Amino acid sequence: MQTKLADFIRDTPQGREADAILRSCVHCGFCNATCPTYQLLGDELDGPRGRIYLMKQMLEGNPVSGVTRDHLDRCLTCRNCETTCPSGVQYGRLVDIGRELLEKLHPRPASQQLLRAGLRKTLTSGTVFAGLLKLGRGVRWALPATLREHVPASPLIPPPSPVKGEGAVRSMLVLEGCVQPALAPETNAAAARVLARLGIRLIAAPEAGCCGAVDQHLAAAEAARAAMRRNIDAWWPHIEAGEGGNIEAIVMTASGCGSQVKEYGHLLRDDPAYADKAAKVSALTRDLSEVLAAEDLSAFKASQARRIAFHPPCSLQHGQKVRGVIEAMLTGLGHELVAVDEAHLCCGSAGTYSLLQPEIAGQLRTRKLSNLQARGPELIATANIGCQNHLAAASAVPVVHWITLLEAGSR
Repeated sequence: MQTKLADFIRDTPQGREADAILRSCVHCGFCNATCPTYQLLGDELDGPRGRIYLMKQMLEGNPVSGVTRDHLDRCLTCRNCETTCPSGVQYGRLVDIGRELLEKLHPRPASQQLLRAGLRKTLTSGTVFAGLLKLGRGVRWALPATLREHVPASPLIPPPSPVKGEGAVRSMLVLEGCVQPALAPETNAAAARVLARLGIRLIAAPEAGCCGAVDQHLAAAEAARAAMRRNIDAWWPHIEAGEGGNIEAIVMTASGCGSQVKEYGHLLRDDPAYADKAAKVSALTRDLSEVLAAEDLSAFKASQARRIAFHPPCSLQHGQKVRGVIEAMLTGLGHELVAVDEAHLCCGSAGTYSLLQPEIAGQLRTRKLSNLQARGPELIATANIGCQNHLAAASAVPVVHWITLLEAGSR
């Protein structure tokens, strides 16, 4: 695609990156075939090809309006289009650039800015989120139905006791996450117990916080970079101390966080103080499934085989390009995995998307649950807390993080 970027953006790092991405697009339209919003809405401008055209116009200096923003807002950033694209267009990076620029060229109404700022402050602080969740549970009965579904009545199981990991001979860092400890405390505890049986101790750096994904996808790029730097600072003493091989990996139990942290190296590549450290952090980052796939899991054979429908989050299959690993693991341990149609499509959670675009998110969830439940599974398993909570709010079948199935098999 030919481009002629405007003077204000052409010679900036963002402009050079956007120009390269735009030039790689041949406008074939294959991406629309797997775009969830295009499938639902049928509007060219609500598919990747149309959104690329809108961003190209903006980057070339043409006027923008709320219409451009609406179409970009309706993008889930699921990155399914990247998996489909034969030309390797990095659409996710382009839409991040486009959204950040659009916030400056055509600012939102004050009410929308306030809502987004509130979401960023609430969801990126584990302490604030846990407190508000506790309050929400107390008044859940009085909340409107559209809000009540985002407040689960209680954790899936009582909060588990901590794992000390005595006797471990290997060490890995773990990001505890923002909302997961409050919504599903069993996830990280199950991961710690499973890894402890394999001789691996998980270390959580207390200073580490949100991975930066919420800020990144709400066009607050500088806040996202600040979160990345804070996490790197928290992890770096452990990484330096482990130059002899002590810290083997940084483990992610939420695939959305994993997708973000694996991109630290790219997102901070122009930061002279953090570029090298960020690259090292990204290189060390592994989804939990990648860590366990390299281990002997014979001790976790299922004591009770379950009939499972697996939902691979977009952040896992399209963001991290990790496909089929968890499914093979669960099958190898004795569980039965049912076939799921349209497994490549987003469930509608997409970070804050289900809060900001509830109608589209609800339609996508209905479609996803219909496919997940079509063949009568006992459980739905997934790998990301956002998907888990979003699906569970409307599912007739229990929705769990897949790691809890391994822990159950070892009892």
